[in-house]
Amino acid sequence: MDKVLLVIGSLFALLAVALGAFGAHALRKKLSGDQLAVYQTGVQYQMYHALGILALGIYAAIFPGNTLLTISAVLMVLGVILFSGSLYALTLTGKRALGAITPIGGLSWIISWLLFILAVIVK
Repeated sequence: MDKVLLVIGSLFALLAVALGAFGAHALRKKLSGDQLAVYQTGVQYQMYHALGILALGIYAAIFPGNTLLTISAVLMVLGVILFSGSLYALTLTGKRALGAITPIGGLSWIISWLLFILAVIVK
């Protein structure tokens, strides 16, 4: 699991940099300031949680087989997809209904971080 998390975390970080550059250059003239701010929020939180996934991968290498860590990792990855992904989709399509998905991703992250804390305390 540790290598998988390190690859996913690195991939999400790579995509955050690429999507951030895309937003700064290609979308600047196509989106309003508010839309661009929403898009950049997705990029920022994706990067934060890419680093979190990398931390989970490192911890998983040191303490393999921790169920709390596994669930935390799944929720953190899911959070990136739901939170950041919904913000990207919202800004690029203009479909405001997609914003209803965003809080589910945020809740996934909150639970993920809580489980990461518990995994560290229990081990």
